[in-house]
Amino acid sequence: MSLQNFFKFLKKTSVEEIGREPSALSEGLCRQFSLAELKAATNNFDDHMKIGEGGFGPVYKGLIDGGSLVVAIKRFIRSSLQGVQEFQNEGELLCQMRHQNLVSLLGFCHEKDERILVYEYMIHGSLGGHLFGNADPLPWKRRLEICIGAARGLHYLHTGTKYTIIYRDAKPSNILLDENWDAKLSDFGLSKIGPLNISKPKPNALTKTESRIRGTMGYMAPEYARHGELTVKIDVYALGIVLLEVLCGRKNFDRIAEEENMISGILKCIKNGRVHDMIDPFLNGKIAPVCLTEFVEIALSCIHPNPNERPSMGEVEVTLELALELQEKADLVIKAVNPHAGYTYDDVSFRVSFADLKKCHNPFADLEEYSNSFNRYSVELVESISVAGSMSDTELEIGR
Repeated sequence: MSLQNFFKFLKKTSVEEIGREPSALSEGLCRQFSLAELKAATNNFDDHMKIGEGGFGPVYKGLIDGGSLVVAIKRFIRSSLQGVQEFQNEGELLCQMRHQNLVSLLGFCHEKDERILVYEYMIHGSLGGHLFGNADPLPWKRRLEICIGAARGLHYLHTGTKYTIIYRDAKPSNILLDENWDAKLSDFGLSKIGPLNISKPKPNALTKTESRIRGTMGYMAPEYARHGELTVKIDVYALGIVLLEVLCGRKNFDRIAEEENMISGILKCIKNGRVHDMIDPFLNGKIAPVCLTEFVEIALSCIHPNPNERPSMGEVEVTLELALELQEKADLVIKAVNPHAGYTYDDVSFRVSFADLKKCHNPFADLEEYSNSFNRYSVELVESISVAGSMSDTELEIGR
């Protein structure tokens, strides 16, 4: 069964009718576990083995192969049609893809009404845990390297496979970190298959229209939330939000009913020429101004209200690599001046004005207009979510 036919199949099928494994799984591309094996691996799905809770079921830490291999085990909610579709979707995609910045699917279990996927275990958890949770905060260069890894993974999905894949759920909690702190994208249940890749697609060549909007509050591009326009540029937008969260150390929409959202605060700081005021305090004095300029510029380009003005994921990847290179060069200069002492950039001007950003390749014509556009979108999104009955920062659906 082709991937396109597979998704058509899902639309026509009820929970009762989906009684077999995804086609790629049944073809032997992934290991098939018995339910007994996975019960043993998780002490019968003991709550003490639980390491996370997704929108469609819990995730457990488990031991397989005689206790020699640690894995992550996602157990899908048995009564959910959407959970069945997520299982099919994620299993189909990950069984056929291998990339250093995508989490590896090791196998699956489909017995009776149980649907379970088994992944490599990510020892350092998620980027979200380090930004917003109790995990240790990350130094700036490590954050940059993680952002580069996420961009590489998304670039691969957009251009590195036969079919364009729109990830649709880029957020810090879905960026996992292995023993080497390499970033790996996870949770492909919302991903969509586009047409065959072409070398130079027209701006709207990969556009689809969705009748129901699904995603995570704070990361959905305005054209998708408003009109259901589904292109690779919604992934670019979401990654732009992630980049700014990495810089600021806070969520874009954090108690949105009570506080100013992150982007509005950032735009205000830029307008006033005080970009340093928005930075995570843990990073104070650690970011070279030349690196900061590149990073802020590409992040803001990613969240441009017009999707055609956003960069490609390849451009994002290259610019982040440049930002890292500039940071490393600046660090070497500072160390050369004072090799025996700690160093910061406190004595260097930390101001990056909007005038600086306008010199870059994709400037905004009017910061005030951009800020107003974003604020209007924020209000519309909250109103839509309120009507839909959800104000959480987890996955949600908005009817159109």
